[in-house]
Amino acid sequence: MKKIRVKFLLFVYDKTQKIYRKYFKKKKRQWQFNEKQLLEFHKDSLGRKLGEFYEKHGFTMIPKMENHDVHHLITGCGTNFEDEIAMQYLLLGNGKLNAHLLAAIILGILILPEYLSMYIKAFKKGKTMRAFYSWDFEELLRQDFQQVKDFIDTKDTVVLY
Repeated sequence: MKKIRVKFLLFVYDKTQKIYRKYFKKKKRQWQFNEKQLLEFHKDSLGRKLGEFYEKHGFTMIPKMENHDVHHLITGCGTNFEDEIAMQYLLLGNGKLNAHLLAAIILGILILPEYLSMYIKAFKKGKTMRAFYSWDFEELLRQDFQQVKDFIDTKDTVVLY
């Protein structure tokens, strides 16, 4: 039964993400790097880690949606469907709010309710992280991955006077 529910969600996602990119990402440009070029970055860089992510999962970059894959790396969210929905809950907790995200979390809870505790945990995790959902990660590809991740994971920076 879960397999049928996931197939339905995949169908809906496939149709809506094309519309989302066309109408809500029209001002955004696609990145100037491809998967192969990312693998040429320094071994500890965000760019290299992203290239390895694509290679490991057999994914290709979706134009104008590249940040989404960085979100997987930064948050540690997996790539199966319940993890995708959990990441949307995490992003909601992080402050992101749009129609596509709301549709994903509503459909996720209606069609895969058995993961509610996972979704709630992801939402809470997003609230503890520095707001990163709107960052342009292309500008950070040469940065050390762990430093970027650690910076995002620490919402409150201690300032000593």
